[in-house]
Amino acid sequence: MIKEFNWDFPYSSQRMPILAKNIVSTSQPLASQAGLNILKKGGNAVDSAIATAITLSVVEPVNNGIGSDAFAIIWDGKKLNGLNASGKSPASWTFEHFSHYKSMPLLGWDSATIPGAVSAWVELSKKYGQLKFKELFEPAIKYAEKGFLVSPITAKLWKQLVTMYKKRKFPEFHETFLPEGRAPEPGELFINPNQAKTLKEIAETEGESFYSGKLAKKIVSHAMNTGGLITLEDLENHGVKWESSITMGYKGLTLHELPPNGQGLAALIALGVLKNFDFSQYNPDSPESIHLQIEAMKLAFSDAYRYISDRKFLEFDTSLILSSDYLRGRANLIDVKKAQKFKFGSPQTGDTVYLATADSEGMMVSYIQSNYMGFGSGIVIPGTGISLQNRGNGFTLIDGHPNQVGPEKRPYHTIIPAFVTKKGEPVMSFGVMGGAMQPQGHAQMMVRIFEYEQNPQAAIDAPRWRVMQGMKVNLEHGFNKESQEHLRKLGHQVYNGHYFEFGGGQIIYKLEDGYLAASDPRKDGQAVGY
Repeated sequence: MIKEFNWDFPYSSQRMPILAKNIVSTSQPLASQAGLNILKKGGNAVDSAIATAITLSVVEPVNNGIGSDAFAIIWDGKKLNGLNASGKSPASWTFEHFSHYKSMPLLGWDSATIPGAVSAWVELSKKYGQLKFKELFEPAIKYAEKGFLVSPITAKLWKQLVTMYKKRKFPEFHETFLPEGRAPEPGELFINPNQAKTLKEIAETEGESFYSGKLAKKIVSHAMNTGGLITLEDLENHGVKWESSITMGYKGLTLHELPPNGQGLAALIALGVLKNFDFSQYNPDSPESIHLQIEAMKLAFSDAYRYISDRKFLEFDTSLILSSDYLRGRANLIDVKKAQKFKFGSPQTGDTVYLATADSEGMMVSYIQSNYMGFGSGIVIPGTGISLQNRGNGFTLIDGHPNQVGPEKRPYHTIIPAFVTKKGEPVMSFGVMGGAMQPQGHAQMMVRIFEYEQNPQAAIDAPRWRVMQGMKVNLEHGFNKESQEHLRKLGHQVYNGHYFEFGGGQIIYKLEDGYLAASDPRKDGQAVGY
């Protein structure tokens, strides 16, 4: 254990953005360096993104892993393409199977849907990659096989999260992630040899082993022996979806999000509501500006939680909920002098890793990969280092709801990459990880950068707000006492949360002759370039 000094960072700091022609920005420095080295070897932004994502599955296991899901938006030099690599529920997940639950489980087999991250790596490489697929695994395999020094914020999360996973119920988790009987300390070497073997197997078979071969059979065998319902057919039937983005215009630009089952729709709704207000009369951190943003986000979530589901089960086309008339009507519900609770509208028919990469040829990638909560479901496949996500918790048990749990459905998904264009040309790839914080973070970045003209690093550094349940609003330390008191007088139930609760963002902004990259000080991350 590292005992020479404490690992607290009591003073606020200001990061400088990175300016370069080739850029990688992630939540973990070793992953950033892995992606940068791929670019130096002749890989493109997609190769870099894949290598970075694979490396993150090793060096930041508190947020993602081989058993995660993933989404991406890629500017290929001419147009945007969106990838949905989230997994469906097993075919045996009937509503009746969950009838004894009072809410969707957060842990165990009944929280784990089919993991899609491996399929994202394979598909992106096949469609865009320049380097051999196996080359992209080399940094991650090295860190899994020979170990890596655990970074401070990752270590802190590791220690906090492991209490969720009791040894009696999740022995394989303890064997894999707590080999010393505890979470690793900051600066301590952590080795995961089984994960290295698995990554080698995925690399050599180009993902086939994970969905139909040796690894798939290990997943199914463990499920059969421990009460899981995932079958080989469930894994074999998994597939990614290439999708067009859904959009919202704002200040002459266009924000792009992926369509449901992701919650990017919520960011677009909030932005569509906000553009009905004149923000020029308020400064960026004023209570008046923050109040309007909070109320818009509450309106957005009231619709998002009611309507977002697997696309096959949507009750209407998303264009209806994004129409200017509908959003203007929703904006009219906001009272500038009072906080409110909002019900969902009725449109008329008729703790995740985010990374961004960009290369000198103009390709840009916005990519996000996540377990959902912490290490995921707690299910670790013996001898593999594969920790399965717990995305099934995103379903609801409300009978008749479009997002009601059922067989072969994609759940409401919190992870959302974002992209901004202007007149069809790329401007910015970005994301803010952190569950329900993500669309809120997207809206805040858009307002700060394009309404208040803050540079991307300043926008990331700025204090954040987070809408919670009911009238509760979580304000990050950094807002002055006067603003907080003003918000309380408007009716917001304000409290100050831990910085973990406000996510972590990365931004790559396109300049005339290169890029500017910003990385969030709330994470261990780093933006690098050359």
